Amino acid sequence: MIPVSPKEALRPEKVPVPPKRSRKARSQVVIFMNFLMSIVTLVTIAAVVIVVYAFREYQAPGPLETDSNFLVREGAGINEIGNDLERRGIVSQGRIFKLISQHLLDGESLKHGEYAIKAHSSMLEVMELLRSGKSIQYSVTIPEGLTVKQIFRRLAENDVLEGDLPVDLPPEGSLRPDTYKFTRGSRRTTIVDQMKAAQARLIDEVWENRDTDLPIKDKSELVTLASIVEKETGKADERPQVASVFINRLNKGMRLQSDPTILYGLFGGEGRPEGREILRSDIDKETPFNTYVIKGLPPTPIANPGKAALQAVANPSKTKYLYFVADGTGGHVFAETLDDHNANVKRWRKLEAERKANEAKAAEEGQTTEPAQQPSQN
Repeated sequence: MIPVSPKEALRPEKVPVPPKRSRKARSQVVIFMNFLMSIVTLVTIAAVVIVVYAFREYQAPGPLETDSNFLVREGAGINEIGNDLERRGIVSQGRIFKLISQHLLDGESLKHGEYAIKAHSSMLEVMELLRSGKSIQYSVTIPEGLTVKQIFRRLAENDVLEGDLPVDLPPEGSLRPDTYKFTRGSRRTTIVDQMKAAQARLIDEVWENRDTDLPIKDKSELVTLASIVEKETGKADERPQVASVFINRLNKGMRLQSDPTILYGLFGGEGRPEGREILRSDIDKETPFNTYVIKGLPPTPIANPGKAALQAVANPSKTKYLYFVADGTGGHVFAETLDDHNANVKRWRKLEAERKANEAKAAEEGQTTEPAQQPSQN
């Protein structure tokens, strides 16, 4: 160090001259690029903020105050669904629902149907529900023994199903009685197609496992006889016995003499009017279906039989029964000979007379009783 005087020490030093600014630093391109980078940075920050906000909103509880049902129509796209959800107050912002859902779905679509949306469900929960397809299920039950016209009437009366029924009726016996589940907005023709396909599969299966000694030449005759058995008894444990009576009669060349065939010949698929009894003139009336008049089977089934009736005909009980009549309790009593059958008929008529007398007495006393079932006699 070189010693200096106090005066020199207090004297300010000269500031060095700053370096000259390069031309490159003064370039307009560099200035523009700096500006552009600033804009990109700001936009990126804004985009991140928006995305964070959107995802937070997507997962936040929704505005729906109470549980509600929401219908996604068949063929609806994500834009329509998002708009409908916002309009119904299920999501707060339809645009956020659409954008993030499209990203999360990755090409997968939302399923149509009616959905039960819980109160305050987030957009994420709503999207997951619609993607799962776990919509509200409805059902229609078609019992055994109805005709095609009666089945169509039930489908037409169902106010959850949509669309017209087929103009041309399917063949009698071609619809499978069962319970069919569907979602709101499903078409009636879809249910009919399901019933036809299910019955065709069932008939094929039963036919493959039939007793080969039956006097039945094809599937059509199997269904026809099964429809008669179906209409004769509603008791599952009786069907194989009832089927055996008709099989035995066919083997012996006897007429089937089934009351339900009389009714089908008279009223067709519309069914017997309520309270209409079978008259003596009905038994003698010649129709293609009246098995008191014709020999063998009717030309078509008289109803749509279920699985149990089809199986009963395909594998009937091994009996010698040729007759059966109502036993007064909803079932039947069977007989091998005409004498035994006539005795059973006499007993049944006595029970019927007592029942009618009791009903008349109850009516006089101002009481009501349920009418007893009156199965046919053969």
